[in-house]
Amino acid sequence: MTDDLIGSGHPALRPERIGRLTLANRLAVAPMSRVSAAPDGTPTPEMTDYYTAYAQGGFGLLITEGTYTDTVYSQGYLNQPGMVSGEHVAAWREITGRVHAAGSRIIMQVMHAGALSQGNRYRDDTAGPSAVPPRGEKMPEYGGSGTWPTPRAMNPADIETAVVGFVRSAVRAKEAGFDGVEVHGANGYLVDQFLTDYTNLRDDSYGGPVAGRVRFAAEVVAAIRAELGADFCVGIRLSQGKVNDFVHRWPGGGHDAKVIFAALAEAGASYLHIASEGRDWIETARLDGGVTITGLARQVTGLPVIANGGMHDLAQAAQVLSDGHADLVSVARGALANPDLPRRLAQGQPLAAFDHMMLQPMATLGNARLWRQAARI
Repeated sequence: MTDDLIGSGHPALRPERIGRLTLANRLAVAPMSRVSAAPDGTPTPEMTDYYTAYAQGGFGLLITEGTYTDTVYSQGYLNQPGMVSGEHVAAWREITGRVHAAGSRIIMQVMHAGALSQGNRYRDDTAGPSAVPPRGEKMPEYGGSGTWPTPRAMNPADIETAVVGFVRSAVRAKEAGFDGVEVHGANGYLVDQFLTDYTNLRDDSYGGPVAGRVRFAAEVVAAIRAELGADFCVGIRLSQGKVNDFVHRWPGGGHDAKVIFAALAEAGASYLHIASEGRDWIETARLDGGVTITGLARQVTGLPVIANGGMHDLAQAAQVLSDGHADLVSVARGALANPDLPRRLAQGQPLAAFDHMMLQPMATLGNARLWRQAARI
């Protein structure tokens, strides 16, 4: 990294706006499933300390782990936090209060797992856009093992229930003091299942070409926007790869991207968050003609764009921001190892290396804490 990008000269440390929110810098904590809530989905005091540490470490924006949205099919993991009850609202309000007191903004990621549910306290079966068994196997880091079951194809009533769940959870998030919500439309979960050609074989208005497959995502964003008004921040996270299919790419390349981005902007999205599931940004960002997927999102929509994937590489993060590929960067592994990453960057201090043992044998906060103690970080 050149000298002018060390310390306070790094572009990630400049203030930024996203929707109507003013952020202290352009560094966001990426959503990361930690499977550390109480069995009923209520956030714990340990989770409060976890999120507060990122705010105290200087991150301008925190995006929570995926939080389930209804008591039917949405929960993806046991001990995943929810936003479906008054108890959930009260516990999350404690977290937002602590984060705000430390000077950061916090957005809740609302998530429906769909066919990629491997632990749901409300029911044993799964549902998705079509009765297509997911690729790959369940994730042991989140308590799963073996192959995924074949989901039941969602009927119109199921789709309506899912949309209503997103809206009600967003309303509760606002009540709990969140600065916005982010619809989880990435990584192979329900919204992404509708977007994906091989998991969405529907022959109704939610299927077919990409303009039909993006309808569900757009309806969710539009419904939240209609309920919460123009001032509330409503983002959406997208990815080509998935937790169970790292190599997937949108079959129409840039054409598909333009259709998806335009539909979500028209639906009322405040920002787009483009993830690189399990891969570095540079591996997944390039489209035909040399344009990047994040840059294209900015061009098509004019909305703020968050780039994700290997952004603990501070030289890469600087390039992404300085060259106009994105407006913010989100950090996952680098944030786990460095909850004070923005402060370290501002002071020119080296970053601690991420060790995958932080997520073994499960990706819980307790395992990460034990790893830190052993590593004396």
